[in-house]
Amino acid sequence: MPDDVALSADERAELERLRAEVADLRSQVAAAPDVVAPTAVAPPPRPRRQRWRSVVATLLIVIACIMAPLAGVAVWSKNLITNTDRYVTTVAPLARDPAIQAAVSDKITAEIFANLDVTGLTNEAVDALATRGLPPRVATGLHALSEPLSDGVQSFVRTEVGKVVASDAFADAWVTANRSAHTALVAALTGQTGQGITIANGTVSINLGPFIQVVKQRLVDRGFELANRIPDINPSFTVLQSDAITKAQGAFSLLTAIGNWSPVVVLVLLALGIYVAKDHRRALIGAGLGLAGGMLALGIGILVLRALYLDTRPAGVLTYEAAAAFYDTLVRFLRLGLRTVLIFGLVIALAGFFTGRSVTAVRARAGLSRGIAWLRGGAEKAGFRTGPVGAWVYSYKRVLRIAVIAIAALVLVFWDQPTGKVIIGITLAVLVALVIIEFLGRPPSPAAPEPPEAETAAATPEVSDAPPTASVAVASSQAHDTSEADVRS
Repeated sequence: MPDDVALSADERAELERLRAEVADLRSQVAAAPDVVAPTAVAPPPRPRRQRWRSVVATLLIVIACIMAPLAGVAVWSKNLITNTDRYVTTVAPLARDPAIQAAVSDKITAEIFANLDVTGLTNEAVDALATRGLPPRVATGLHALSEPLSDGVQSFVRTEVGKVVASDAFADAWVTANRSAHTALVAALTGQTGQGITIANGTVSINLGPFIQVVKQRLVDRGFELANRIPDINPSFTVLQSDAITKAQGAFSLLTAIGNWSPVVVLVLLALGIYVAKDHRRALIGAGLGLAGGMLALGIGILVLRALYLDTRPAGVLTYEAAAAFYDTLVRFLRLGLRTVLIFGLVIALAGFFTGRSVTAVRARAGLSRGIAWLRGGAEKAGFRTGPVGAWVYSYKRVLRIAVIAIAALVLVFWDQPTGKVIIGITLAVLVALVIIEFLGRPPSPAAPEPPEAETAAATPEVSDAPPTASVAVASSQAHDTSEADVRS
């Protein structure tokens, strides 16, 4: 007997309903789009390395680093010429330097006694007394004392000259004379002559006439009337003597012409080199190290020129110590500037390195993050809470970092004559500000989800996370299995 005859009317109706439902579900499955397993998307092929960018970037950075020492010399030279206050500030310490004071005192004393023959005057006085009846024996004794008397007078004058040179009056006179002769001080490089300083036959010298007048008046005031016999003389104090001065004038003219534009050109070339480079961070590190290397080369050049100057110092005029003091005083602002740029370059290179992907940089940043997290955890255990401020700092962390670095850059740009200490101080301030930002920044706490109401849970059918097509297939399979079970029964 067929299975259909054994079914009752109700069972047959149920079977037909299930078959209709299965057919409907199967039609839905057939109409649904096929689900294709996601396939891994192959990354786009890497473009061919653009070697021209690396070559151009390297060339720009190298040219800028070579120009950096020349730019430093140009700015120093231009300031020394055009800025009277800077010039006076440069040469003013020479009046207080013991080696310069000793050299000036010796020069002034020698010039005075070159025009004041104490020994001759003493012998003339003795001869005059002999003609008036002075015994020959006494006259002979006085003639023998003329040399010791001259030495004593010379020692007295040298002491008085030393007091004048070491006094505030000499320092003031030195500053006044140099201020009035500012445009003539650089005659060794510009080839010009002026009041107070002259250049001739490769020799730079300072006029000591005004200082001798001060010494003459002081000796007269001390009762040394013989000083009135000192004529009005204008001896020169030679500070530089070299056959290369004329050649240096041409080089200095070139440096003066580019003036303050040279640092701008250097910065533009560095910026272009970093921008063109494929790896900006690596280019930044190279630019920083290049600047530091250029300043190191400039420092070596200054030392070499110092040795050459001391070897060619005027014989019998400047002692080794006086010549060294003169050179070191004249170039001290140049040395200060190169140290500043050297430290700036090293700071830039270190910043680029520690923000990179190297193992050392990653470990350093991880260690710093762990340290900040440890401090934050200790503060939170002690009851410190940042609240909405921490959430705000966390949301705008990137903006705050950029703002800190921008403010530091503006401070450095507008700082009048920054030094290496200033750059180190600004760098430390930036690091402290960044640490504070990391310490305060806390992600906002997620809100706890509200439990669903009973009515809503009862009324809302359970939603599966499976895709719609999968749900339809499962329902169809279940209905088909139920249909087959009923048929068997």
